[in-house]
Amino acid sequence: MTLPVQPIRDPAPMLERTLADWGGHDDLWVFGYGSLIWKPEFTYAERRPARVNGWHRALKMWSRINRGTPDCPGLVFGLLSGGSCQGMAFRIPRADGREVLTALWAREMLMGVYDPRWLACQTPHGPVKALAFTLSRKSPSHTGVLSEDQYRRIFNDACGKYGTTLDYAARTLEELRRHNIRDRHLERLLQLVGRLQA
Repeated sequence: MTLPVQPIRDPAPMLERTLADWGGHDDLWVFGYGSLIWKPEFTYAERRPARVNGWHRALKMWSRINRGTPDCPGLVFGLLSGGSCQGMAFRIPRADGREVLTALWAREMLMGVYDPRWLACQTPHGPVKALAFTLSRKSPSHTGVLSEDQYRRIFNDACGKYGTTLDYAARTLEELRRHNIRDRHLERLLQLVGRLQA
């Protein structure tokens, strides 16, 4: 019998802290680097290409519900320290900020895995400070180094509430390319299972 997956931390205090840090005096900015780019599930007033320095997109976070199960964990993206990351910055009107953050918490922070951070984003129209969901290498949800064989096995087998890890990764790459964002590491991973030509 599989035990239910338990949250790593209570996400409610982290939401309250993030709301307090934002303050509600200005529009809210959110940085998307994975599925938020192609499925934000919130209404935004503006979307800009954005780069954050000191962090990079990595398919190194275990998913035991959305893209896998406790018995066959899948993977989702985390924002890990080091390097840089190109994604999208979304501007949410101030009046909608609390509602959007609450909805984001229900989607991204259900298990309390991510560390929400306010990061400096460089955009074509100037810098903005945006909320991003980062992942600590000390988190039990961080995979550490995975071999090519492990990635192949996960891509072939892992499927959760919202579909397979493979479809999630492929959809993210498709959307990144649509916005002229190159992710060579993700390209190499998808080449392992023939979803992308070398």
